[in-house]
Amino acid sequence: MNFDEIYRKSMAAILHKNIWESDPELFDLMKKEKNRQQSGLELIASENFTSLSVLQCLSSCLHNKYSEGLPGQRYYGGNEYIDEIELLAQKRALEAFNLDPKKWGCNVQPYSGSPANFAVYTGLMEPHGRIMGLDLPDGGHLTHGFFTVNKKISATSIFFESMPYKVNFETGLIDYDELAKQARLFKPKVIIAGVSCYSRCLDYKRFREIADENNAYLFSDMAHISGLVAAGIIPSPFEFSDVVSTTTHKTLRGPRAGVIFYRKGIRSVTKDGTNIMYDIENKINQAVFPGLQGGPHNHAIAAIATTMKQVKTQEFLDYQKQIVANAKKLCAGLQERGYKISTNGTDVHMLLVDLRSARITGSKAEKILEEISIACNKNTVPGDKSALNPSGIRLGTPALTTRGLVEKDIDKVVDFIDRGLKLSKEVSDISGPKLVDFKKVLSTDENIKMKIADLRKEVETFSKQFSIPGHETY
Repeated sequence: MNFDEIYRKSMAAILHKNIWESDPELFDLMKKEKNRQQSGLELIASENFTSLSVLQCLSSCLHNKYSEGLPGQRYYGGNEYIDEIELLAQKRALEAFNLDPKKWGCNVQPYSGSPANFAVYTGLMEPHGRIMGLDLPDGGHLTHGFFTVNKKISATSIFFESMPYKVNFETGLIDYDELAKQARLFKPKVIIAGVSCYSRCLDYKRFREIADENNAYLFSDMAHISGLVAAGIIPSPFEFSDVVSTTTHKTLRGPRAGVIFYRKGIRSVTKDGTNIMYDIENKINQAVFPGLQGGPHNHAIAAIATTMKQVKTQEFLDYQKQIVANAKKLCAGLQERGYKISTNGTDVHMLLVDLRSARITGSKAEKILEEISIACNKNTVPGDKSALNPSGIRLGTPALTTRGLVEKDIDKVVDFIDRGLKLSKEVSDISGPKLVDFKKVLSTDENIKMKIADLRKEVETFSKQFSIPGHETY
């Protein structure tokens, strides 16, 4: 056997092995995570289980190709089919939201929602340009400009000047009148209509009026609600916005990626009849690359393409309706058990549970639910002073709905959550206020450990009845 043959055989031994053969240690951890997902109830509002076809795109040969630039304008050769895939993803993304390609364009290259948002700011403004977004403790996102008295937390607040707007403390609803008043003083270049934990539909028309009064761009971040928007069951931001961004994995149920939609054509008309045209297409595209990113992830762009095709099906519409039905059922069930829901309900896929009246912190609630195989996240409620010690938990229904749960199943989920939170109160009464002591009781008190184990077994037995797409492939 000559050297060439030896080399090819040695390479084949590495390159053609299954992961369970080449790296059993890692594969064991992957199996544990698979079991966690199968056995638990996923109530994190920003998570979902994507389709088998999306998973197949993500593990395809498209991952191998470098393709910096836009279709037809690449910095590398060999992109003939990559160009076709990206153009298909763009076309389907516009179709998914019923957008006229003469009036809207899109960029499907952002790696996720946060880079997409930063690309929008970079494209629309110079450094230190002014933005207004919903404050994080009130339900906004980090990328909307969050900062504290002591520190600028988000890169958005580091490189741009940020003024947060707030919700009404009593109702939990955005105070549009106060937003308008603040905008007149601050004169932002960009106003952000977007949320991370806010359970009501946004008034995009009112946002547009405030933006016009200040000659500002209206930028809508629909990352959480884009699936509901595509299905037409909640108001769309596109009628009133200049730019719209979204992730593709939350209610859209696609890959972990982002998309930016931008206006084209006439922006406004002067008094003498002169058309003022939008000039943001190139600015945003160049902000994505070469401004902030390198080569796009072509396997993710293909996954976006097949996701957007699924969006146009009746099955997707039915799914989105069930997401909202399940969220409303979850909300009503918890209210019947005495829990306070911020804004007193939900119009979308998520809800914010205010635990102050139950005398439980969000951190303790998150921890005890995790112990019984229910995943959620602690979250600030209106009036909280610290995101690190919040008073609530955020719950969402996209992932459970993907697994096939309907309203009657949500009744059981409500019961599990209620029992978990009551157990959290029992542990807290033993441990006192500190989270570290709370965790110590969880690991040392035999009576508590037994109660947790019994409840976790019930949750996992229930959860295993429902399948997860793609999980049968290994």
